[in-house]
Amino acid sequence: MVRTPLTPWERERGERFGALLREARGERSMADVAAAAGVSAETLRKIETGRAPTPSFFTVAALAGALGLSLDTLVRQAAPAADAVDAAGMLSA
Repeated sequence: MVRTPLTPWERERGERFGALLREARGERSMADVAAAAGVSAETLRKIETGRAPTPSFFTVAALAGALGLSLDTLVRQAAPAADAVDAAGMLSA
C-alpha cells in the first residue's frame, strides 16, 4: 500500500500537535503517559517529534484523555492558521 504524501499543512499540523502533547505532558515521563493512554512509548515519541503527523482518532482521543485535554482544544491549537494555507493546501510563507 502506498501512502499519499502529506501536504505541508498536514506536516505543520503534526508538528504543532506533537508540541502540544509535549507541553501537556510536562514532567511526566513519556512511558507513563503512553501507558495511561494504552499506546506504546514509541508511538508517543513519533507523534511528539512529528514523525507520525496523522495518528488515528482513537490514539488522539486516548492521549487527550491521559493528558486531561479536550479534543476541541487539540484541534483548535494544532491546526495552522487558516490564512496561512492557500487554495492548494500549501503553507504560505
